[in-house]
Amino acid sequence: MADKTTSITWESNPFVKRAEKEKILNQKGRVIWMTGLSGSGKTTLAIDIEKELVARGFLTQVFDADIVRATINRDLDFTLEGRLQNIHRVAHLSRIFLEAGFVVINCFISPTNHIRHLAKKIIGHNDYIEVYINAPLSLCEMRDPKGLYKEARQKRLLNFTGIDSPYEPPEKPDIELNTEYFSKQELVEKFTDFIIPRITQTK
Repeated sequence: MADKTTSITWESNPFVKRAEKEKILNQKGRVIWMTGLSGSGKTTLAIDIEKELVARGFLTQVFDADIVRATINRDLDFTLEGRLQNIHRVAHLSRIFLEAGFVVINCFISPTNHIRHLAKKIIGHNDYIEVYINAPLSLCEMRDPKGLYKEARQKRLLNFTGIDSPYEPPEKPDIELNTEYFSKQELVEKFTDFIIPRITQTK
């Protein structure tokens, strides 16, 4: 019911419409949703992808899990219910920026198909671009930049995705970026070629 109300509000609001803002920005708003295990490379890729898009004149906004969890969602835990609420809030926040014409880049594990489907429903099927950052658990655990896998293996960190909490790979992502077999530069170029036609304003 809440999602239906939100949809009606966006369509009938009396403020300047998204299409007019997109013309000013000379771009199409989209929400790029990066999903993958911790350590798969979501944030690393997002940093360089955003730099590339900004260099080409696009207005972007990145929402990264660490920052969001430390600020507006610091009250949430890491149970599946807490993760669901985390993504629910982020999806609505992304929708706000989308309506302003931004290209939004989200970096969240978002571990289940149900959670990602919820985000897609809130954002809108035509504006949600799902990106699977694919890296095997063994590689993510070897990288372990924050030492989280080690803590999870020692039972000092509970509800950790891939260890004692499930991760469901996307069934049909819009694009897959494999960080095991391809370099960061190759993947940034691949994704840039993919996304530019989808965010370019047509005359």
